Amino acid sequence: MSRPPFPQIPPPTPLAPACGSCTLVGAGPGDPELLTLKALKAIRAATVLFVDDLVSEAIVAQAAPTARIVHVGKRGGCKSTPQAFIEKLMRMAVHAGENVVRLKGGDPFIFGRGGEEVESLRAAGIAVHVINGITAGLAGLTALGAPLTHRAHAHGVVFVTGHAKPGDAAIDWRQLAATARAARLTLVIYMGVSGAAGIEQELLAGGLPADTPVAIIENASLPRQRHAVTTLHALHATILREGLGSPAVIVVGDVVRGVAAQAEAAGSHASREQPFSTWA
Repeated sequence: MSRPPFPQIPPPTPLAPACGSCTLVGAGPGDPELLTLKALKAIRAATVLFVDDLVSEAIVAQAAPTARIVHVGKRGGCKSTPQAFIEKLMRMAVHAGENVVRLKGGDPFIFGRGGEEVESLRAAGIAVHVINGITAGLAGLTALGAPLTHRAHAHGVVFVTGHAKPGDAAIDWRQLAATARAARLTLVIYMGVSGAAGIEQELLAGGLPADTPVAIIENASLPRQRHAVTTLHALHATILREGLGSPAVIVVGDVVRGVAAQAEAAGSHASREQPFSTWA
């Protein structure tokens, strides 16, 4: 018997007339100007917002003055609100007739646990709407003036988490490296700073060249954004030297080469405004 597709999300059940509504909203990487119009409309219409730790204050400020703001921070390596409790709060608010917005950094369906929350809410008979946001992996490299794909340099892109869920099998970085090299893929690694030493070692062992360009972008799109451009064999050392930390994304692949060339020519890190035009 073949295995059923995963995930299996139950279809929404019609809401009772007295119930409220629930929308998962992607807040993007942090810059409020990167919000979609649909996201902004939902934020302003909400009566209760459950807000992730990585959502910027400038975006939270778009909510109505009468809205209740509930911070339910979730950040790797820090004390976080349990996922089951967040889902319970959301269900209670909807059943109380509130117009609920679950405000998430980036996109709800890219490492945002949006799938888990949709499953939980729909199982409780609550219809859920989802509004996409710009994910940090895209915004970060765009801020450096580089694309994730390029006809001459990268035929695809892989978004991957830097650490697996507790109890799950570890990510096979060697296999991923071999696939990325053979298919000419860009790797975008989320939540990978703390495990950068192991990721570097395994990607090299999997066959990615030591001089593969790498960019590390911290606080993508925000005024306090910082970044470094290096090569794969120096990934961990660069993170330590520059003092880079979470939230950050690591981009591995030849699409970074243009940024690296510009940085070398300038004698420093490339500015956010420099165009993507130079290839080594």
